[in-house]
Amino acid sequence: MSARAPSPPTRPSRRSGTAAPIWRRGWAIAAPATARATRWARWRRIAPGPVARPRAGPPTQGVYPDRKAIAEMLRLPPERVRVIHTEGSGCYGHNGADDAAADAALIASKLPGRPVRVQWMREQEHAGEPYGPAMMIEAAASLDGNGRIDRWTFDVWSNTHTTRPGGAGALLAARHLAEPFPAEPAAMQITPAGNGDRNAIPLYAIPNSRVLWHFLPDMPLRVSALRSLGAYANVFALESMMDDLALLAGADPVEFRLRHLEDPRARRVVEMAAERFGWTGAAPAPGFGHGFAFARYKNHAAYLALAVELSVDRGSGRVRMTRATAAIDSGEIVNPDGIRNQTEGGIIQAMSWTLFERVAYDDTRVTSVDWASYPILRFASVPDRIDVHIVERPGEPFLGTGEAAQGPTAAAIGNAIRAATGRRLRDLPFTPDRVRESTAAG
Repeated sequence: MSARAPSPPTRPSRRSGTAAPIWRRGWAIAAPATARATRWARWRRIAPGPVARPRAGPPTQGVYPDRKAIAEMLRLPPERVRVIHTEGSGCYGHNGADDAAADAALIASKLPGRPVRVQWMREQEHAGEPYGPAMMIEAAASLDGNGRIDRWTFDVWSNTHTTRPGGAGALLAARHLAEPFPAEPAAMQITPAGNGDRNAIPLYAIPNSRVLWHFLPDMPLRVSALRSLGAYANVFALESMMDDLALLAGADPVEFRLRHLEDPRARRVVEMAAERFGWTGAAPAPGFGHGFAFARYKNHAAYLALAVELSVDRGSGRVRMTRATAAIDSGEIVNPDGIRNQTEGGIIQAMSWTLFERVAYDDTRVTSVDWASYPILRFASVPDRIDVHIVERPGEPFLGTGEAAQGPTAAAIGNAIRAATGRRLRDLPFTPDRVRESTAAG
């Protein structure tokens, strides 16, 4: 979203010699922070003696942090509050479950001995839950005489990507009390797993690189975790840049990536995805495009390479992915079906983010409060075929799987759209209006 996000410092674009065009991603929320499931919580205050003991059953992701925050809001010691997890629809990040529980707790605190149920409706959760932080990325690079990258700069502007677990100030209800609990100030956190800077450092062999995270402490909307944190946008930008550089070098995108990869496991997934997809570098039929992307999640977890085929209707701007082929190295395999399911689901979810999802708002509130104003991918848009190929690594450490597909999917789609239309789209999501305007400008 661009209307009210803080602006990054203004500075000249860095272009020199054979430098590739500056690749930019504008302020845009790619998706909300949750799966958008309606949440409910039940609270009962019972009196075993002189002190009431609240008891709750929300579908929270963390019962102990939730208990601590609710106890602080009620000004009770944590041992006087009991939170019992209840099954609910899942989410990938921070949704409204804790807030619904806090609402129920406040009502129950005024009605001792009576069971209370609170259920947020669709419009309430769409409008009230945290969202994935907006990000902007600016990258610049140049090539040497041999067509290899000799300079790389990557600047990321982003807020924090997680505000949970937190204290009472993380709960909406607590912020609106007569004596409110303020939200905790966002803090920059540099860790091996990454936050807004997750996957900002390229895994490619580049002799001269600089990566900076410009931390923004404030955002116009409440933000928190969205599946893969900053990796989704960072991989999108990084892998789009790699395709632009391959074009500048006159090289095939797959060969260009292999030219800069020294990790044999990274090379293996790139080669496997290209081979199983049938990547030849030749242009497909008119109106179709092939795209490729690679990342090692967090730079220390699963390796994933992805090739996609899609069609672009220039008249309507509609993009439809027809097939996707992924290769993943998750270390030693325990459940191959689970790896495939997670990878297929990640591709489909990231497809939805990339082609459809964005939060709309005006000067006073969020306006995308239902599935009409906040569209998601429907069955008609699901690819005809998704193939996931797993690299066998017996005896190797487990690397996980769950979020490896998010960034490569966005980048592969963007690269395929460029192959189909000759136009680079830099702002997410790639809605029909944006695709149509881009192709018309070309």
